[in-house]
Amino acid sequence: MLTIPHDKSEAVLLGLNRAFGVTEFEDIRDLTERPGSNRAFRIVLRGSAYLLRINTRPGDMARHFACMQAAADAGLAPRVRYASAEDRISITDFVEAIPFPAAEALVRIPAALRALHALPPFPAAPFNTTCTFLLNKGPALEGFLQKFRTSGILHESETEELFACYQQLADVYPRHDSAPGHNDLFKPDNMLFDGTRLWLVDWEAAFQNDRYADLAVVANMIVTNESTEEAFLREYLGELPDEYQRARFYLMRQLAHMFYAMAFLPLESPGKPIDWGEPVPSYDDFQRRFWAREAGLSDNHAKWVYGRVHWARLLQSMRQARFGEALRIVSDRN
Repeated sequence: MLTIPHDKSEAVLLGLNRAFGVTEFEDIRDLTERPGSNRAFRIVLRGSAYLLRINTRPGDMARHFACMQAAADAGLAPRVRYASAEDRISITDFVEAIPFPAAEALVRIPAALRALHALPPFPAAPFNTTCTFLLNKGPALEGFLQKFRTSGILHESETEELFACYQQLADVYPRHDSAPGHNDLFKPDNMLFDGTRLWLVDWEAAFQNDRYADLAVVANMIVTNESTEEAFLREYLGELPDEYQRARFYLMRQLAHMFYAMAFLPLESPGKPIDWGEPVPSYDDFQRRFWAREAGLSDNHAKWVYGRVHWARLLQSMRQARFGEALRIVSDRN
């Protein structure tokens, strides 16, 4: 077991013995993405493949594993064979994923999210790395907003336009309709398709969140026009969306654009204005490539490009009539 961290070897052997009655693998392959990532291994036992995950990043493993187990019990996540919050180790069935066509994802993902959001409430989390962070008033949010406002990353007029639209959205968006959330579906590699079923993986960020948060970040990758938007929401709701549901969904999508622009634009050159002359892909082209795993977020420059394309789409959306109309509809309801 040369690839297993030495300080976790004993705990891994314990998990193998308790789950399978064995103490060695037939095969093992390191799947760890990059330095600093949680360790992941594809292991083979008795001819079957499993995923061994060793969580090295800090976090509440009891909450993580409770959410993962609830999702697995509902058939939304791979079966959990072993989990130890104390040792920060889990063993689950391994998903042999194949490319996931966006046309099929438009149906399968909202159906899976409908089932996820119907589960009993997930535990609260002490952090929020989703776009709804921008709705959580407090010192952390105030510091985040102030740092971006004074960074000089955007032109002054655009900064003022962004914050005016943000305040309008934050003033009207409801805070009373939460559901169990995965909260890390802006990354397509957390949605695995095996040719028959969709599996949601990596439940580290799961907690009770606004039900439209998961929907919005997925839609921002694969919903490209009003027709696909309607199909996506109809599959989630089980019926045609009304104007309030469409408006709220639209506003959450804009909140996601805001969040990723504000979080990722400063990463390339902290404290310095952006070189707006550097070409970047169009939003639609980037998301198409991102969904197909042809583009990723492997370094700060890639994340900066991600922030750029979200900012371009947000700027376009803020200046359209639909933004003001969505604000009016949601405000009238709430």
